[in-house]
Amino acid sequence: MNSVAALPSFSARIAAYRSRFDGALDAALPPLGTDPAQLHEAMRYTCNGGKRLRALLVYAAGEALGLPADQLDAPAVAVELIHAYSLVHDDLPAMDDDDLRRGQPTVHKVWDDAMGVLVGDALQTLAFETLTHSIPADGEAARRLLGVIKALAHASGSLGMVGGQAVDIESESQRIPLERLKSLHARKTGALILSCLQMPLALAAPAADVVEALTTYGRQLGLAYQIQDDVLDITQSTEQLGKTAGKDVAQEKSTYPALLGFDAAKALAEQTFADARAAVAGLGEKAEGLQWLALEIEGRNH
Repeated sequence: MNSVAALPSFSARIAAYRSRFDGALDAALPPLGTDPAQLHEAMRYTCNGGKRLRALLVYAAGEALGLPADQLDAPAVAVELIHAYSLVHDDLPAMDDDDLRRGQPTVHKVWDDAMGVLVGDALQTLAFETLTHSIPADGEAARRLLGVIKALAHASGSLGMVGGQAVDIESESQRIPLERLKSLHARKTGALILSCLQMPLALAAPAADVVEALTTYGRQLGLAYQIQDDVLDITQSTEQLGKTAGKDVAQEKSTYPALLGFDAAKALAEQTFADARAAVAGLGEKAEGLQWLALEIEGRNH
């Protein structure tokens, strides 16, 4: 078990988790200068910054399940690589056409559209390569690793994140029902967040009640995150967000404030965050990291 587990609270372990994650990410990315040099420079540029919330969720879920940190590094890196790829493609002119991400110019603005496509493609495939770097010799452990890969692949594909993005584009300038909006965001945003719980669950294979608790937490947190994102797009500045504020309104996106009104959307986010925390309350101290992260995410301003 890694030494970070000896510290008294999850907030105290954040720095240690970020440090080990940064090391694992650096090891996963090809070194600068590796041919083709421009592509690998752009991949590293894309992975700079960010809150690393998805990686931290993987570590927090692992704590709740009693998994050692070294088993969680590859899933944490893989989900962040998928997230980074999705942002690069999301910002392309054919999609949301944005010039700013994480407080810096987007990849296609620094290089060009073609590089944006290639960087996204490379990060996506690297995510799954990262998960297969150490194939367990033990048959049961190998089957659990397949479960990890399946969870991330499903969350990333047409029934998950990519499918949600497709519905989001189709829904522009339309007023869609609330249930359709929830379904859209359960895929576009929520599926990848849920995979942060599903991958450690696949590794640990715990009892059914624990699976249900962490799965419910992941679904509720993903929904709350997106509702909150819609609210922040209205209330925060470009400087605070690190990306262009007001894009949802400008592009006539389907959002919770647009459908429910600002106050009702904000109240729904608060209730959904509370539902996420309630889902893992029965796990007691083991879920302290998950509880802490839900509160931390709820309090974010970007």
